[in-house]
Amino acid sequence: MADNTRAWMEELIAELEERRKQVQEGGGPERIEKQHKQGKLTARERIEKLLDPGSFVELGTFVEHLDTEMMKGVKAPGEGVVTGYGTIDGRTVFVFSQDFTVLGGSLGKMHGRKIAQAMDMAVKVGAPIVGLNDSAGARIQEGVDSLSGYGEVFYRNAVYSGVVPQISAILGPCAGGAVYSPAITDFVLMSRGSSYMFITGPEVIKTVTREEVSFEELGGADVHAKKSGVAHLEGENEEEVLTLIRKILSFLPSSAKEKPPHRPTDDPEDRTAPELLDMVNPDPRRPYNMHEVIRTLVDEGDFLEIHPGWARNIIVGLARLGGQPVGIVANNPRFMAGALDIDAADKAARFIRTMDAFNLPIVTFVDVTGFLPGVAQEHGGIIRHGAKMLYAYAEATVPKITLITRKAYGGAYLAMNSRDMGADVVLAWPTAAVAVMGAEGAANIVFRREIQQSPNPEATRAEKIKEYKERFDNPWIAAGRGYIDDVIPPETTRRHLIRHLRMLEDKHEERPWKKHGNIPL
Repeated sequence: MADNTRAWMEELIAELEERRKQVQEGGGPERIEKQHKQGKLTARERIEKLLDPGSFVELGTFVEHLDTEMMKGVKAPGEGVVTGYGTIDGRTVFVFSQDFTVLGGSLGKMHGRKIAQAMDMAVKVGAPIVGLNDSAGARIQEGVDSLSGYGEVFYRNAVYSGVVPQISAILGPCAGGAVYSPAITDFVLMSRGSSYMFITGPEVIKTVTREEVSFEELGGADVHAKKSGVAHLEGENEEEVLTLIRKILSFLPSSAKEKPPHRPTDDPEDRTAPELLDMVNPDPRRPYNMHEVIRTLVDEGDFLEIHPGWARNIIVGLARLGGQPVGIVANNPRFMAGALDIDAADKAARFIRTMDAFNLPIVTFVDVTGFLPGVAQEHGGIIRHGAKMLYAYAEATVPKITLITRKAYGGAYLAMNSRDMGADVVLAWPTAAVAVMGAEGAANIVFRREIQQSPNPEATRAEKIKEYKERFDNPWIAAGRGYIDDVIPPETTRRHLIRHLRMLEDKHEERPWKKHGNIPL
């Protein structure tokens, strides 16, 4: 009897292993080879490279598609998506990876449900969600059921936003309604040359608008990283994208209930940076390298810029100060003199809200002439878009430190997190200038009558500009009014920033009860 039982059990286990093997082979050797020839990894290979070695545990392994009329007899191992969890740097992370070798990675009802169940579990245990997207889109054979599958995923993307980090990698096609799941997530990354995103493809566009455009020109990685702002980062290949995901997660907590992971550093907290004295020219018309300033101050010069190719007049990114992860927001004097425009406001506002959602302090470097003037900006809604940035800073309750390096003019001074907008600490360098506008424009308005009535208007104008600069183009009036906490030598900036971050570590700020605010989207 025992021998029969064992034989029976071994037979069942053999069947189990055969079924598992079929699922793990996906669409089979030929389709896997085709995937590799396109320079793409398979769904399971991507998971292996993303997670710590040997840490992946699969969930929903044997899920099958709905046996609808048009899907009868169709084999779809694993329902075209691999789901489960593992670790990155020892921390639990949930992942789903669409398998293009199985029905083109198309999303059916059960495909969507597998993803949704993994997302639900991630939120229950408080772990990030990483989606590796490579799909032909909705599974047409399942009709409205496939749309329902998308709905299950979109709903969770929205409801779980700000609860746990959500990161999307686009590693192949992502078209039609499929694009909206990544668009809701916190970070979107694309692989150059092998991925694309768009609502309607080139053929539809040609039919409707008669425009001829390639897949890459319409929705490739460069387009979304530099023109649309949909992609936060792009990699030269899939391996680079997966490495960037690991790096992003190293700065973030596993959930909004936790603080970001502190990382010990050998970079001295009181390290001085005398090289800053040569970087920033006191002449406000002379641009300088704000990236270099940031890297000089942060731990080991390690700064992960987000959206490096889009809205380059403002810089946002992740770094550490004294081992503490922080979000950096900075004007870029090398582009548009650091002026704020529509795209810059959108870029900064989204980043600020992401940092606030996941408890990262925000350090802001200010060198701004103002909001960009022009008919195109006004008609494009700079008022509404600029208001997003003001709203985001005011809404954020994480520690907020502002450093004015040079110019801080007009409404843009407020939009870059002034004391009145909720900054906890405001510092300035001696090169700082806080005013309603620059000396040239101000002199023309304030001293207009004197200039017009002068026998030598140009000489008088030059004299009044000089007088205004001496009186207002400096940090002392703002410091005297308490809008600036301290004026510091540039070389000591790192020490000051880290000390203030330490002081603010246990900051707690209550706000009036509300269901939610109403940001001017």
